[in-house]
Amino acid sequence: MVEKTSSVDTLLVIGLGLIGGSLCASAKQTGAARVIRACGYRDVSLKRGLELGIIDEYTTDVNDALDGADMVVIATPTLTANDMLAQVLPRIAVDAVVTDVASVKGSLVREAQRLMGRMPANFVPGHPIAGSEQSGVSAARADLFVNHRVILTPVEETAADAVSRVAAMWSSTGAEVLTMSVEDHDAVLANTSHLPHVLAYALVDALAKSDQGEQIFRFAAGGFRDFTRIASSDPVMWRDIALANREQLLIALDSFSSHLDLLREAIESGDSTSLQQIFEHAKESRDQFAQDLAARSA
Repeated sequence: MVEKTSSVDTLLVIGLGLIGGSLCASAKQTGAARVIRACGYRDVSLKRGLELGIIDEYTTDVNDALDGADMVVIATPTLTANDMLAQVLPRIAVDAVVTDVASVKGSLVREAQRLMGRMPANFVPGHPIAGSEQSGVSAARADLFVNHRVILTPVEETAADAVSRVAAMWSSTGAEVLTMSVEDHDAVLANTSHLPHVLAYALVDALAKSDQGEQIFRFAAGGFRDFTRIASSDPVMWRDIALANREQLLIALDSFSSHLDLLREAIESGDSTSLQQIFEHAKESRDQFAQDLAARSA
């Protein structure tokens, strides 16, 4: 974990949705920033943030928003974040730091390099591993990041001071801050987050389109509800994530598809031994994961 080493004078959050709004709410609650400013295209969301008391001021003009900001967090959807970099990086003050919350890091780093000719030293790609099937600023929670991990993916050109300042901001929310390479981040998240969401969407869509769809949903129990909960997440956001991380997600899908074929063969052939071995190994792995998660939360 990286320890807190600095505070923020003016925090600018671009994109006041669930993640951006929750960051503002946490900063307001902890006093992590002297001024909390929001910027976005939807005036209604910005006004709502002001009503909720999680921001001090807002503007829909990016140039105005950047004035005096020493910490800029791009909290827009993944593909939109690329466009926002083009507006922020050339205009940001040299002593200010830029970070983001996008679920895919490779596409963002490549875009920053393309825009500036190299990776800017004051840009620290980041990704809070937290969220909800709910979306929008009204769903923002000051404790959303508590006991969750935030992954920073600095590259060789990233300034150490910039990393420390971004880590300090996230530490103030109660999150555990870790660093990882861009490549490892995108590969890990493709398997642990992006693939499960794609599977949940695919299952619900397939059942909804089946001839027995209405009856299936009527009698679905808790297991179905738990597994498919994430299919209630923002479709636009997950469309963007799937496309931005398509290379790693396709690898994860192919691997899962091969494993699913093995299960199908075992069921078709009545191979109870193989089925039990797969189920037992999965249970042991899931139980260990639950224990580790409980220990980390405690």
